[in-house]
Amino acid sequence: MLQMIMSAVMLGLIWSVMTIGVYITFRILGIADLTVEGSIAMGGAIAAQAIYSGSDPYWAAFLAILGGMAAGLATGILHTKLKIPALLSGILTMIALYSINLRILGKANLSLLRMNTVFSPFKEMSFIQNKAFAGWGISHFMGVIIPAALCVLGIIILLYWFFGTEIGSAIRATGNNSQMARAQGINTNNMIMLGLIISNGLVALSGALIAQQQGFADIQMGIGSIVIGLASLIIGEVLFGKRGFFSRLLSLVLGAITYRIIIAFVLDRGMSPNDLKLFTALTVAFALSLPVIKSSVQQLVKGIREGR
Repeated sequence: MLQMIMSAVMLGLIWSVMTIGVYITFRILGIADLTVEGSIAMGGAIAAQAIYSGSDPYWAAFLAILGGMAAGLATGILHTKLKIPALLSGILTMIALYSINLRILGKANLSLLRMNTVFSPFKEMSFIQNKAFAGWGISHFMGVIIPAALCVLGIIILLYWFFGTEIGSAIRATGNNSQMARAQGINTNNMIMLGLIISNGLVALSGALIAQQQGFADIQMGIGSIVIGLASLIIGEVLFGKRGFFSRLLSLVLGAITYRIIIAFVLDRGMSPNDLKLFTALTVAFALSLPVIKSSVQQLVKGIREGR
């Protein structure tokens, strides 16, 4: 049980970086950006190819961020400059990235076994290899959890600072009310592009971390990632609230971890892995429909009371 929970925490922390990226477009900008499914695979592909070619793992992760930012820029240009609807812009970029990712990888998947990753130095630290962690069988997990937690905390602090600046506030204003933002002299097109760039940069970083954690990059690794991100986002908001901006960012991380714990639990109870996508889709659909369900229940209760 402990190993199952630690595994869920490990995966939740890594995937929470992607969830934060989805939050920027879905909640702040109000855009359902399907570029995510291509940019997360792109981040994994760039990082894997760079490490396979002998580059430093940290440099590989940085290159992955740049690739994701380029993907976000492409979607932003399609949407703001060519006036293609945001959803279709993301789909077009996602489709194009499939071929680009194949070019980067050179084949359908690329192994990183026995190669250094960003997690390798942490796994070799003496305090992680001590008898306590080794006895519980969680040394491997701690070697990933610690650097992943530090990375996520750094991202949250950086984003909290950035969205408090004038540019960050302009992005938030664009998402809240674009007409009012334009009336205040904000170039909303540039703010949308910047939001997409930041979002997909984070998503690609998540892809790079995922590839290094699991030991390979695969062309199919992005399929369904937008649904996973939305599930984590909604679970975090429902269970952990959405008060201040900093607490919202923390709730995304907790939501991603909770989602992974739920997945691990249902798999442990015998659910087929083939049904995971269906389970996730139903979870997101139920969470998104909670306001309507709540309103219907309230009206039903009110009708029963009035009938009496």
